[in-house]
Amino acid sequence: MNITSHIQQTRSPIDNSIYVERHLASSEEINNTLQKAVTAQANWRQVVLKERAAICHKMVDVFMANEDEIAHELCWMMGRPIQYARGEVAGLVERARYMIDAADDALASILLPEKTGFQRYIKREAVGSAFVVAPWNYPYLTAINAIMPAIMAGNSVVLKHSAQTPLCAEQLFNAFQKAGLPDGVFQYLHLSHADTEAVIKDSRIDYVAFTGSVAGGAMVERASSGRFIGVGLELGGKDPAYVRADADIDNAVATCIDGAFFNSGQSCCGIERIYVDSSVFDEFVRKSVEIVKGYQLGRSDDESTTLGPVVKASAADFVRSQIQDAISKGAIAHIDAADFPLDEVGTPYLAPQLLTNVNHQMRVMTEESFGPVVGIMKVDSDEEAISLMNDSEFGLTASVFTQDIDTAVAIGEQLETGTFFVNRCDYLDPALAWTGVKNSGRGCTLSALGYESLTRPKSFHIKL
Repeated sequence: MNITSHIQQTRSPIDNSIYVERHLASSEEINNTLQKAVTAQANWRQVVLKERAAICHKMVDVFMANEDEIAHELCWMMGRPIQYARGEVAGLVERARYMIDAADDALASILLPEKTGFQRYIKREAVGSAFVVAPWNYPYLTAINAIMPAIMAGNSVVLKHSAQTPLCAEQLFNAFQKAGLPDGVFQYLHLSHADTEAVIKDSRIDYVAFTGSVAGGAMVERASSGRFIGVGLELGGKDPAYVRADADIDNAVATCIDGAFFNSGQSCCGIERIYVDSSVFDEFVRKSVEIVKGYQLGRSDDESTTLGPVVKASAADFVRSQIQDAISKGAIAHIDAADFPLDEVGTPYLAPQLLTNVNHQMRVMTEESFGPVVGIMKVDSDEEAISLMNDSEFGLTASVFTQDIDTAVAIGEQLETGTFFVNRCDYLDPALAWTGVKNSGRGCTLSALGYESLTRPKSFHIKL
């Protein structure tokens, strides 16, 4: 690889100050890291599952003990309000522990029915070295989805974290080191986009887990093309919610608005469009506006802040452009930005916005926003709602709010989505497969199924 080393800077959305500086890995450092991953994996795959589990559980203990420092770093690197930042630690603990405990069954050999004179079974073997590319918006949760099952399955892992959240890679590395994970089984590299692509092309990488944009996912597919390796892609979302006439409106409002605005709307599975039955539309909008007006936009290191800045000024301006496009085409804005004094063009501080009189000719209802805005659209039937919910290039999650569970499930069967929720949204249960359809990606993490892409089947056919 012909790779030039230089400095990577992370600017905090709080005040645009340089919060972290790191040297990008040199060609020699990359080469040494990949070679060490291959060497370490050859030994790690021989370690019994019980011992792997003990080390991984200890890693989680170490990570938990550093909760305050981790929360502070998250607050400054990506702008999550400090009062919520510790929640990511709890989320990592839940997912990591589940995947560790699921390994016994997920990795167990498949014993076939007895056949006279033969012994037959299928084992699951580690694929080798996994390259995990993680984003900044949920930097620990997205990373651990692939890291923990990869290591538990006997693979080595090289992590490339977002330039916005480089300290997350270092925190994970330190926790594994203190837990006693053998040297080389888990490593990280700070890389440019070009160097990331070069690593994907390297023959020492056997699997790629990528979470990020659709454009980034296309790069991964191009870089891995012809190598015949597994690729997991968790990409964008434009996740819909549908509120039926019989829904518990207070629960639907509270859940949908939190799902739309938590983390300043910067969640791939956040609610980005809401369809509401016409008979309860006005009530839903009125109660939603009340909640949104109560948000406190401010610095994420302020304990009273409930809505922090988005990650960058350019991201805020992109959402502003969506809002203006919608208003120019007839949408009604229900929130006055003047009520949120920090909101200013050219900064990452962006007032929340709730739009009605929207349609699918507006960018805000079709493009991924990844910010604190949501459009609410009136519908007159389940059929209309289903059609609109499916009218998207994405398919990550979808939610229906109703007291009629049978009807909800029937609707869910018709939706083009990876995860279907009833009376909730924006949550990853680690026991369920996390997957998407269409431009939301392909592959699967979490649940017992999350181990399948990180292992390969090996058949044993023994004549006695």
